[in-house]
Amino acid sequence: MAQPAWQDPVLLAPDTAPVPEYGSGSLADLLPTLAAGQGVPGFEATIPELTPADRNCVFLIDGLGWEQIKAHPDEAPFLHSLLPTSRGGTGRPVTAGFPSTTATSLASVGTGLPPGEHGLPGYTVRNPETGELMNQLRWKPWTAPKVWQPYPTVFRLADAAGVATAQVSAPTFEQTPLTKVALSGGSFLGRLSGEERMDVAAERLAAGDRSLVYTYYSEVDGKGHRFGIDSDAWRGQLMYVDGLARRLAEQLPPRSALYITADHGMIDIPFDEQSRIDFDEDWELRAGVALLGGEGRARHVYAVPGAEADVLTVWREVLGEQFWVASRDEAVAAGWFGPRIDERVYGRIGDVVAAAHDDVAITASVNEPHESAMAGMHGSLTAVEQLVPLLEVRS
Repeated sequence: MAQPAWQDPVLLAPDTAPVPEYGSGSLADLLPTLAAGQGVPGFEATIPELTPADRNCVFLIDGLGWEQIKAHPDEAPFLHSLLPTSRGGTGRPVTAGFPSTTATSLASVGTGLPPGEHGLPGYTVRNPETGELMNQLRWKPWTAPKVWQPYPTVFRLADAAGVATAQVSAPTFEQTPLTKVALSGGSFLGRLSGEERMDVAAERLAAGDRSLVYTYYSEVDGKGHRFGIDSDAWRGQLMYVDGLARRLAEQLPPRSALYITADHGMIDIPFDEQSRIDFDEDWELRAGVALLGGEGRARHVYAVPGAEADVLTVWREVLGEQFWVASRDEAVAAGWFGPRIDERVYGRIGDVVAAAHDDVAITASVNEPHESAMAGMHGSLTAVEQLVPLLEVRS
């Protein structure tokens, strides 16, 4: 409901945003919990609802959030039937972490660390060493991977502890820097088709007395970005991946647990000026801004030196009814990026961080034409983006 003209607008306070369940129910807690149950030294079971298994498989479906599975029982009958099994049979989701975007979430999964520690806190963020925007999904411009993300992955530590460890994904991902910093360790097995990935994942799961296997499928996210989640193309992908999940579940070897999860959900943003606020055409939002990072629903804003307070004031005045708008220190204090922030990561976070509350996005039609044309988006702290499944099948 619109505010009467005589009332001041109600601005969203940063500390009212829902914070991901770091330390008890986030993507960063999944692999440490599984590794702890397999006896890998140095890990604790931080998702207490999960029961240990000798053989663990994680199937991550890019872009398939909890709310999307709930809303599509006809297209995803198998996945929908597993909703009561989520999070150890509690029927509850887990949270992605902020921002709810692929590079950040995959790093959280693979390292077992929140974004404030692994250091991939967005789609694009400023490199404090160079002053350039770094695209952490495409890894451009080139940055030394081990410097950017120095922590070992859970896969590496599990492999060193004698757990049979493997990743089964598209061959093109084998040598990418994101794979190296987030998902490397053990064997990488590249397979083109989804069916092949499911079959090989099951084979690798059976290959050891203790095994940890990760497999991945991307096109639910791809169709959602291009056509939206209210499209036949997206629903077709959902039907396909539902079949893949069933195929893998039916092949589990004894003493196995399969966990089906996602890196984020997705929301369709209408193609109108009220829903898509174009930074490149908005002189107020551009004033004092040196770099615009992040993505449409989770923006990192880097101010010209000395203009930080003014930029925060303007962004809060212009957007504060539709976005949680925080200074860097406010976002850190609120726990958006996790309970701790490594020193090397602090300067990667925007001077201002804007997370969408409403069904809106901040686009950049000139500098980000591809991203600005996407129908489906994600990144923020809302339930439709943050909540992801942790569906379970055991043998």
